[in-house]
Order: sequence, then structure tokens, then C-alpha cells
Amino acid sequence: QVQLVESGGGLAQPGGSLRLSCASSGSTFSIRHMGWYRQAPGKQREWVATITSGGSTSYADSVKGRFTISRDNAKRTVYLQMNSLKPDDTAVYYCNLDGTRISAGRYWGQGTQVTVSS
Repeated sequence: QVQLVESGGGLAQPGGSLRLSCASSGSTFSIRHMGWYRQAPGKQREWVATITSGGSTSYADSVKGRFTISRDNAKRTVYLQMNSLKPDDTAVYYCNLDGTRISAGRYWGQGTQVTVSS
């Protein structure tokens, strides 16, 4: 059983920044892909970004150039740096073990709320 715990959400103004963190309890963290997803009110959960075990990254077109995913294997933590935030970025953000653009893995965090509003 793997536990994922997100933190770092909150309220930001348009154009502002937030950094999300997701800490994993899994001992195999360093060899697993990690993904971020989000779900806005009334919408389906959507993929945001993935970082592979080797450090390669990929992003949804809606966040490319504004968000950066990174990882610290020693801390078993994945991050999502969100810059130039827009109201459309308002959602609950979830991290996922093995999550990619194509499919999500079995383990999810509890989610962290991000609200972008003036």
C-alpha cells in the first residue's frame, strides 16, 4: 500500500504562483513515474503533467510553459510549480503513482484545492 500526501494548495491571484508537493511512502518511488491531475467543479479529472523515473517531463497543452513538474527521489517527493496562474486553473489537484497522459495508476493522493481568483 502506497500513501501519497499532497500539500501546498491555496488561494492565488491571477498571474500568481503556487508550488504543490506530493510525498510518497513507497519504497520504489525513484523508479516510478509520477503524475499530476486536476478536477475542476463539474468537469472530469484531467491529466496535467508527468515526470518519468528518468526525469523526462511532459505537460498538457493548457499548462505548458507555465507549470513545471520535478522530483526529489531522496525525499520521495514530486512537485508542481505553477506560475502565471489563471482562473481556469482552479481545481482540486491530485498526484498519482505511475500516472501518464494515457492512464492513471492505482494510487492517488487526497487532493489539494487550488483557487485562482482576484
